[in-house]
Amino acid sequence: MGTFLIVLAIALFAGAVIALVLAMKRSKKQTPQAQRTDPLKFDSPQQFGPRQLGPGAIVSYGGVDYVVRGSVTLRQGPFVWWEHLLEGGSEPLWFSVEEDEGRLELAMWTRRPDLQLQPGGPQVVDGVGFVETEHGAASYTTEGTTGLPAGGDMEFVDYANSAGDTFLGFERWAPSMPWEVSIGRTVLPGELTVYPAPPAGS
Repeated sequence: MGTFLIVLAIALFAGAVIALVLAMKRSKKQTPQAQRTDPLKFDSPQQFGPRQLGPGAIVSYGGVDYVVRGSVTLRQGPFVWWEHLLEGGSEPLWFSVEEDEGRLELAMWTRRPDLQLQPGGPQVVDGVGFVETEHGAASYTTEGTTGLPAGGDMEFVDYANSAGDTFLGFERWAPSMPWEVSIGRTVLPGELTVYPAPPAGS
């Protein structure tokens, strides 16, 4: 009799353990674990990407509503960034969008045809000193009105000031073309409101 009770107790204990394990498995299936997210990540880089920005989009910045006349998509290996031609203010602006190591980098650029500069060595513009930060080549395609060919290869040389919030950019869209010089300034996502472009073909 004593042996029977011991065996029965072991069987009941084993059954309880099995039931508990099965219940935990069902619970895990029914209640997926919440994923932690990066608290510093911007809401959506796509907000400033090609699905939202393109010819016909409106970018509200500094109290002015700019219309996107055209867009340039640039590729260098696995890296992709965009430049959008904005019109609506006293002069056209170029709005650049790039994601660098998970950080969204936005800048507004103004062409400076008055500057007869060539890339190479430190530069000084309007009393601000710049040093080179990057140079290279990229392929590009265009959409809408940009004043550029439909596509091709380009060269760029980027400079920044010591604070890293003002930029000097050189771009050449073909070997036979002169360098285009622009001054850029950092823009935060909160400084902009984007009204998306209509879908292509609409």
